Amino acid sequence: MNKIILLSAVLFMLLSCGRKSEDKEAFRVEVMNKITPVKDQGNSSLCWVYAMLATIESECLMKGDSVNLSAAYVARNLMRRQAERCYLTQGRSGFTTRGVSPRLIHMILDSGLMPYDSYRSECNFNVLCRKLDSLCRNAVGRRTGLDALMRSTDSMLDDVINPVPLHVWMLGAEYTPQQFARSVCRDDEYQALTSFTHMPFYEDVVLDVPDNRYGDKFYNVPIDTMMSRIESALRRGHSVCWEGDITEPGFSFERGVARLRDNRSMASQDERQRSFETFRTTDDHCMELIGIARDRKGDRYFICKNSWGTGNPYGGLMFMSEAYARLKTVAAVVPVDTADLRRIR
Repeated sequence: MNKIILLSAVLFMLLSCGRKSEDKEAFRVEVMNKITPVKDQGNSSLCWVYAMLATIESECLMKGDSVNLSAAYVARNLMRRQAERCYLTQGRSGFTTRGVSPRLIHMILDSGLMPYDSYRSECNFNVLCRKLDSLCRNAVGRRTGLDALMRSTDSMLDDVINPVPLHVWMLGAEYTPQQFARSVCRDDEYQALTSFTHMPFYEDVVLDVPDNRYGDKFYNVPIDTMMSRIESALRRGHSVCWEGDITEPGFSFERGVARLRDNRSMASQDERQRSFETFRTTDDHCMELIGIARDRKGDRYFICKNSWGTGNPYGGLMFMSEAYARLKTVAAVVPVDTADLRRIR
């Protein structure tokens, strides 16, 4: 626990020192929540896994616990599920590491979790997807049956990622992966939000984006409500899993900022909808929102923990302007105690 607190302090210091001033912009931090170390998703598209796990890790830190969770274990279970689906659809359903953040909650409650130190890997998941696709299509052609395919799949996953430990050891106690998952995350702990007018407000809706392959639902609310819930969560010490568009020229990991050309123009609900319907706002990336800051002009920014390593002026963190977030947020996953939305009309 002390190591995590120390790391948070070091990351906080990175916001104001450590590189030449001309390499980065100055921000005044208003809120900075506790975080675990910045990770690197490599060349995979597992940002939704990294961001949602990071959000869960920060929630545990806020409650006085310390966990560092394995993205590789979640990815392994994703591959197993897709192998089964690929075979039963006779090869019509392929393999991908893409997904939406609330899917992770369903996955870990079904398949469990592992700590980062118990199960990690440097494997190339894009290459693994191609190998598994070939394996499954071959099995479809030979009509091997599902059991035989899954044995071959598990063998490949053991070789390429790592074999799975049978139990999790944490603080002197032994858990199964499912027990460990339930110890760090409940199924009613988070609420996925979105904000678009082609669907009814104040209802659970299936968000029609390409990565929502399993039809996960989001609670649809006006943009003012979603933004206020994000800010409320951060100011109360909770982190938020952000999902949205990073195709704007003003999004730069190298500079550590994300802003619009007209950075003080706050998009209306109709402007958000037009941008989404004309595919100028797309569902590209997920990050953990961990705090709030102001630039020299006094404009508000959300502090983001990315999963692209530490190679930018802020040690892997980014500053996303409020205007950018208002226009380009596709969805956000917030703790339920900051999202009592069903009473709001």
